[in-house]
Amino acid sequence: MQEFIMEQERSKLTRTYSRTAAVLSALAMGLGQLYNRQYMKGVILLAVHALALYTFIFRLPHAVWGLVTLGETETQLKKVGRLYKQVMGDHSVFLMIEGLVTVFVALIFIWIYVMNIKDSYRTGKMREQGEVPNTFKETVSFVLSYRFPYLILAVPLAGVFFFTIMPIVFMILIAFTNYTATHTPPKNLLDWTGFEAFRELFRIKEWSRTFYSVTLWTIVWALLATLTGYFGGFAVALLVQQKRIRFKSFWRTLFILPYAIPMFVSMLILQNMFNGQFGPVNQYLELFGIGKIPWLSDPTWAKVTLIIANFWVSFPVSMLMIIGIMSTIPQDMYEAADIDGASAFQKTRMITFPCVMYSMAPLVIMSFVGNMNNFNVIYLLTNGNPINGDFQYAGDTDILITWLFKLSMENGQYNFASVIGIIIFILLSAFAIWNVRRTKAFKEDTSS
Repeated sequence: MQEFIMEQERSKLTRTYSRTAAVLSALAMGLGQLYNRQYMKGVILLAVHALALYTFIFRLPHAVWGLVTLGETETQLKKVGRLYKQVMGDHSVFLMIEGLVTVFVALIFIWIYVMNIKDSYRTGKMREQGEVPNTFKETVSFVLSYRFPYLILAVPLAGVFFFTIMPIVFMILIAFTNYTATHTPPKNLLDWTGFEAFRELFRIKEWSRTFYSVTLWTIVWALLATLTGYFGGFAVALLVQQKRIRFKSFWRTLFILPYAIPMFVSMLILQNMFNGQFGPVNQYLELFGIGKIPWLSDPTWAKVTLIIANFWVSFPVSMLMIIGIMSTIPQDMYEAADIDGASAFQKTRMITFPCVMYSMAPLVIMSFVGNMNNFNVIYLLTNGNPINGDFQYAGDTDILITWLFKLSMENGQYNFASVIGIIIFILLSAFAIWNVRRTKAFKEDTSS
């Protein structure tokens, strides 16, 4: 009986390993690991805890103050003796960036803190079951053997976190301030203005007219650019793959040249070719008695020119991809179609196009999304011109991304540019997610 009582007491003591370790880890990172006799891991986590305490005590309050106030002291001139000296004040943008970085680091520390408690509790459970906790060397060996992909992915994940997510958050915050060319740090302090920029974009006539017109042209441009590039590549691929066509490698190489030439060079060449006064295109048209066409000076013709230029640089990629897909289509299907008496058009419509479209649909969708952000063709060929006097900082051929560039880099309307950036992000994200989820190729991939 006495032995039974002693066994019960011993079992009660062993049941407290996990709880004790979790409580100690909650008090300070690493204490639970030291309690579980994982000394090296405990020392490392204690060092992390010390760094976290420094961040939360000395850095986080100033970071939060900077994010909330965006600074309190303006840059000003002060008289020192007979001279005036510029005394630098708070820089609102730097305070915002410092605040974001500190808050993100604090969130990482919180995540490590939670994982530390879970780890100590799990190790305590192992001890209660009579198992021996892993040593530091065994832990490192386990991570390198079974968690190596996660370890490697941690580096690009950190890059995505600090170089993609943080700039997006910074852009969103700028939209809620009065950051413009006439109100620029460090000369002036920024203020939080809430949704004022959003309201002005949709309520003020000049801004709303520009936004709706540019958005409509962005959608039309993306649709036409995608369709012409895809179907142009499809048509060229069909011609090149015809059995009667000789020197197929030569034709494929020839048609890929527009893509091989840097787009900057291609756009400069096309800009000169479509020059309304001295361009070779208009000179040839005059020889045929057609007359000069205002390719880049008329709003409608400028848009037509953009579609032609984009087709020239985009169809080669579609052609190569479609040729690769066509080579995987079983020849038995075409032989069966020949036995049934199908024409070349019927074989293309019933066999080739569905097979190609099945594989190309996700790429076509992403091409549409990419064309909505196709900055290079618009900016290099027309720079958004011709100028429209009714628009705010935009021309007739500007799309949302080039308008954003002009608002921010050329005219200093940073808050309005951030609003446009938010709208582009929401529009493209929603469209891409909705369309990709409805694509059969992706459905087949997820079901398998």
